Amino acid sequence: MMGLMPSEETRTTTPPTVRSAAAHDARKPHDAGKDAGKDAGKDAGKQEGASARAWTTRLLVLGIVLSALNLRPAITSLGALLEEVRDGLGMSGSVAGLLTSVPPLCFAVFGVMAPRLARRFGPGAVVCAGMAAIAMGLLIRPYAGGTAGFLAGSALALMGIAVSNVLMPVIVKRWFPDRVGSMTGLYSMALALGTALAAAVTVPVTDALGGSWQTGLALWAGLAVAAVLPWLPFVRGRGKQPGDGERVAEETARNQAPAPAEHARGETPPLRMTRSRTAWALAVFFGLQATAAYITMGWMAQIFRDAGVPAGTAGLLLAVTMVMGVPLAFVIPRLATRLPQQGPIVVVLGLCGLAGYAGLYLAPAAGAWAWALLLGVANCAFPLALTMVGMRARTGPGVVRLSAFAQSTGYLISIPGPLLVGVLYQHSGGWGLPIALMSALMIPQMVVGVLAGRDRTVEDEASR
Repeated sequence: MMGLMPSEETRTTTPPTVRSAAAHDARKPHDAGKDAGKDAGKDAGKQEGASARAWTTRLLVLGIVLSALNLRPAITSLGALLEEVRDGLGMSGSVAGLLTSVPPLCFAVFGVMAPRLARRFGPGAVVCAGMAAIAMGLLIRPYAGGTAGFLAGSALALMGIAVSNVLMPVIVKRWFPDRVGSMTGLYSMALALGTALAAAVTVPVTDALGGSWQTGLALWAGLAVAAVLPWLPFVRGRGKQPGDGERVAEETARNQAPAPAEHARGETPPLRMTRSRTAWALAVFFGLQATAAYITMGWMAQIFRDAGVPAGTAGLLLAVTMVMGVPLAFVIPRLATRLPQQGPIVVVLGLCGLAGYAGLYLAPAAGAWAWALLLGVANCAFPLALTMVGMRARTGPGVVRLSAFAQSTGYLISIPGPLLVGVLYQHSGGWGLPIALMSALMIPQMVVGVLAGRDRTVEDEASR
């Protein structure tokens, strides 16, 4: 008994803090293991989320590139074989002019639907459906029989192009807000590459496949089918984007902060683009550059063929015009985003267009390659217009509305141009009057482009 007492005294006289520390030390291995497990789980979750976001981003970039490749072959492949299509379907020059006016008409009519469809189904799902429509239209139109069926198949393909045209700047702004210039350049390069590829290889591939213009036009449906695949995960995801979880958390934190006085009364009203002078200037600029582009894509190969240039070479010249957009479509948006005003770029592009048209009038065959290069530079007003859409609005919803307004209004403006060129060509018997019309339209294009390139936003103008 006496031998046990010192130990009992020792236990009873041990300070509470020492016992607490000892107990803590006794528990520490188990708790540390639990904490380490939690930290490891969090780290693994973060790594898994980062890997998923990286994979989604790569898939999205692939989808943007493949979609852009499909936004012009439906038009330039037809331009390369326009004479064969006219002979096969018995078209007059005026009807052929109507055919070359179908693209801007469809872009204007169906482009208006894009924002509403994107809000309901998500932009990724709408672009996926657009690529499917392009594939179906390109496959149907050569074999539909007659001019009406050909126009209907073309309209289906162009409907898919229209909604994708409007949503591409929106997708770039939404998923890559810190890389608008570089992503717009990548998208524009792919668009120019697809345009040039269709112009360059349609005629030789058609000849290699037996000379049937139906086969030469239908083969481009395969490229559209390939573009459907990267967008399928975004159909299931209802338009969710990489990093949505972080953005939702940030927005929730911002919403918990005291609201500014000007927003305390409720949501801001929707933007009215018709109140913005910049939006109107950008819409007119977009329309005039689209007029020049679709006249070039629809008629330039025919201009060279009428001047005595062989059909294959005429297709290559059109391809040269289109392929100029590959390097310049990457350089111009990046340069535009570094300048406070984009007017100087607009003027340089316009002067190149005037020089190219002068060459087409004076010596279409002798200087054909030079004129093709100059008109290719002038056609880079398209990526510049897309870049300005992203720069002239501060918010994602503003970009959606501005893109839809500028493109839909612009394509409405561009409808008469290709049709009028066909009428003038048929009734004058030459290309003098059509080229004069193209040159005359370049002047207002430069004026409104300078106005659209001023450093201001549509939100500020529409709210006044």
